[in-house]
Amino acid sequence: MKKLGLIIVLSGLMLIAGKTFGYFNVTGLASGSTVYTTGDQAEAKFPEGAKIYKEKCVACHQVTGMGVPGAFPPLKGSDYLKADKKRAVAQVLNGSTDPITVNGVKYTIPMPHQVDTHEEAVAVINYVLNAWGNNYGTISLDEVKDIKIIRE
Repeated sequence: MKKLGLIIVLSGLMLIAGKTFGYFNVTGLASGSTVYTTGDQAEAKFPEGAKIYKEKCVACHQVTGMGVPGAFPPLKGSDYLKADKKRAVAQVLNGSTDPITVNGVKYTIPMPHQVDTHEEAVAVINYVLNAWGNNYGTISLDEVKDIKIIRE
């Protein structure tokens, strides 16, 4: 009985959190299905990039793109990301050990490479450039084909 009560309480908390942070949407489907989503149009426009983000990036940069203060920089509203799309592709492709400053905050934790191909890098960066209200355009494969893949 205690387990059932705990499940009910946790389910209620998840429902409240989902509504509060905008991750719970009930669609008007005839079947009455409930769909959990971020409500972000970038996922529909860049599905491969969204998939890669969920698999590789979300642990540090979070579902909201807000990162973890003091540890992992935000991607949502990021001046660093907006300033140089090609640099962003190079970072997901090769990682980076250089300190960076995002929106006035310095981040020093190294970022390991996240993807193996230019195509994957472009896909995930195009998603990030347009997710969470970002409107930073896109980058093409032709623009980044000169980035060398470096694995140390």
